[in-house]
Amino acid sequence: MQTNLASWASGTDLGNEADAILRRCVHCGFCTATCPTYQVLGDELDSPRGRIYLIKQVLEGKEPTQSTQQHLDRCLTCRNCETTCPSGVEYGHLVDIGRKIVDERVERSWGDRTRRTLLRKAMLSPMFAPAMRLGQSLRGLLPQALRRKVPERRDAGPLPQVGQHARQVLMLAGCVQPAMMPTIDAATIRVLDAVGIGARIAPGAGCCGAVSFHLDAQDEAVAQMRANVDAWWPLVQDGKVEAIVMNASGCGAMVKEYAHHLRHDAAYAQKAADIVALVKDVAEIVAPHVGLLRARLPAGMRAAFHPPCTLQHWQGLRPLSEQLLADLGFELQPFADKHLCCGSAGAYSVLNPDIALELRDRKLGAIAAASPDVILSANIGCIGHLQSGTDTPVRHWVEVVDEQLRRAAQG
Repeated sequence: MQTNLASWASGTDLGNEADAILRRCVHCGFCTATCPTYQVLGDELDSPRGRIYLIKQVLEGKEPTQSTQQHLDRCLTCRNCETTCPSGVEYGHLVDIGRKIVDERVERSWGDRTRRTLLRKAMLSPMFAPAMRLGQSLRGLLPQALRRKVPERRDAGPLPQVGQHARQVLMLAGCVQPAMMPTIDAATIRVLDAVGIGARIAPGAGCCGAVSFHLDAQDEAVAQMRANVDAWWPLVQDGKVEAIVMNASGCGAMVKEYAHHLRHDAAYAQKAADIVALVKDVAEIVAPHVGLLRARLPAGMRAAFHPPCTLQHWQGLRPLSEQLLADLGFELQPFADKHLCCGSAGAYSVLNPDIALELRDRKLGAIAAASPDVILSANIGCIGHLQSGTDTPVRHWVEVVDEQLRRAAQG
């Protein structure tokens, strides 16, 4: 694709990056076949190719409008288009640039600004946990729209003493997962303990930055990235941990991009690159020990695995995860359109509920045809979103493995 950037963009870091990405696009349109929003809305401007044109026009000097902003907002950032693209267009990075530039030039309505700010502040607030507990205690009284965002609370169970293990890893504290689904972190610690690995959370680490980054606060997100690097760096530098383990693929995908987001920061660029080299999804840590676990697990649970977009398109870990689950004894059931987004996409399901719910129902309809006993996934957002539309249990796979291990120990 030929480009002619405006003077304000030409020669800048963002302009140079965007220009390199734009020039790889050959207009082939393969991306439209796998874009969830294009499949739902049928509008070329709500496809990757259409959004690329919009971003190109802005970078070449055309003034963006609220319509431009809306088309970029509607993107789920699932990166399915990157998996499909034969030219290697880094669409995810391009849409990040496009959103930042458009948001600087197009003022959102008061209502939209307020909603996004409140959503960001609420999810990152220390009051989120007590508010979630209150919501869970009153869940049956909540309106349906709110109830689907409040999962039923389950006991996290006791945690083992992990300090005796020679192998140690760090876990991300996160922002909403400890309050909404504390069983995921607890299960991760117990499963890793079962294979001889101690997992702990570094003081000072918090949200990965994804919430702020995708809610018009990219500078705030970068500050959160630096804070996590600072919290992890002393342990990483001293060689006390061998990995930073992620059990939410959305967080894992974001942390694996720290080196990209901090590449122009002289104080953090190398540290971020060293951190990224240690980031592993929990499936990557567990997979080499499948033989040790398999002997203690039953076979034959009929399951459907929904691979989150951040796992399969951002990180390319769908094959490894599915093989791990099969090796652990799950009977994985195939279903149609496994590559498509479920519609959760972080805060997307709150900001664009109609699209999100249609994608959720499409996904659940495809899964229902497989008649699984349980739906497994690897990201809290997908789990909560899918569970809101089905009576079939939707769980993080590590929770189910943990429950089976505990039953085996008791039996």
